[in-house]
Amino acid sequence: MSDLKKVFGLIGKNIEYSFSKKYFTEKFSKEFFTDFEYQNFDIESIDLFPQVLKNNPNLKGLNVTIPYKEAIIHYLDSISKRATAIEAVNVIRFMPDGSLKGYNSDYYGFKKSIEPLLQPHHKRALILGTGGSAKAIAYALEELDILYTFVSREPKEHTIDYNRINITTFENYQIIINCTPVGTFPNTKEFPPIPYEYFTEKHIAFDLIYNPEETQFLKKAKKKGAITKNGLDMLVFQAEKAWSIWNKD
Repeated sequence: MSDLKKVFGLIGKNIEYSFSKKYFTEKFSKEFFTDFEYQNFDIESIDLFPQVLKNNPNLKGLNVTIPYKEAIIHYLDSISKRATAIEAVNVIRFMPDGSLKGYNSDYYGFKKSIEPLLQPHHKRALILGTGGSAKAIAYALEELDILYTFVSREPKEHTIDYNRINITTFENYQIIINCTPVGTFPNTKEFPPIPYEYFTEKHIAFDLIYNPEETQFLKKAKKKGAITKNGLDMLVFQAEKAWSIWNKD
């Protein structure tokens, strides 16, 4: 009976096309976890999170996506040291005592995904965006000893504006990472407003988006010879990390 199933799921907004549901549903099927299921909890506001918990007593673990990776923290009983440092949560573990603990597996997924591409000249990175995912990417770059600068449309501390990016910026920053949703399906013709003509074969263009497989951001960078990668591997790595967090002894 379905009421005996162990339920895992994703909290987010406009997540109909999410990677996680398909990934975990296929995983449960392949590994014969017949008493597990994965659901999307698409909520208009983070205020509805307690209602999700109340209505789903069989919940055993959750992923968190845009736009709630930071706001969710206020609803948790504790968060891991890494999630505290990053200030964003994308995994929630339901502890044996019934409390909720937040973790971050985004940083891990990104680090595992970009490491094979790195060469000695890849010293500095531009992070497009300043949300929860961008914070996780910054944390991973710190662990990789890569300096970084955030780029934002809104004036914020420790960030630069898009209109300040020029040829000198591209000479100084060899990795450009898109942590914004710009270019995600169905808005596949959109792309972050940077001068793509300055990409070279010495650059890495990394896009956290995985749908479409190749965004305009990646296409434009590839035309100039840059190494490109989308967010699919990162998502697989972070999903498996989430699975291990949920199933800790």
